[in-house]
Amino acid sequence: QRQLVESGGGLVQPGGSLRLSCAASGFTLDSNAIAWFRQAPGKERVGVSCINSSGGRTNYAQSVKGRFTISRDNAKNTVYLQMTSLEPEDTAVYYCAAGNNCVTDVLNTYAAVTRARYWGQGTQVTVSS
Repeated sequence: QRQLVESGGGLVQPGGSLRLSCAASGFTLDSNAIAWFRQAPGKERVGVSCINSSGGRTNYAQSVKGRFTISRDNAKNTVYLQMTSLEPEDTAVYYCAAGNNCVTDVLNTYAAVTRARYWGQGTQVTVSS
């Protein structure tokens, strides 16, 4: 069964850090671009970061740029999202998705993948004091 599994979410205080992991099973990630999305209560899901298949290109939404870092370890079949300087506005369920290519817009309001074919079940991140 081909699936993505996220982990690493939790409760953290403002200014704190978390590292999310997105592990693939049943297929290899190395031919896929991977994006992290998040969905806050009552809001639409939005892509916040993407990394291409080789890891040589990354994109970030303006809302997380400079605070989040996406990386991948194809040998471990895993993609990571290192989140620092977390703010209450970062509270959301975070999902990873595997697709063809990274995509963003000219204002970097989002960073996503095209033709997403696999999604994880999500991991909750709560930033609160």
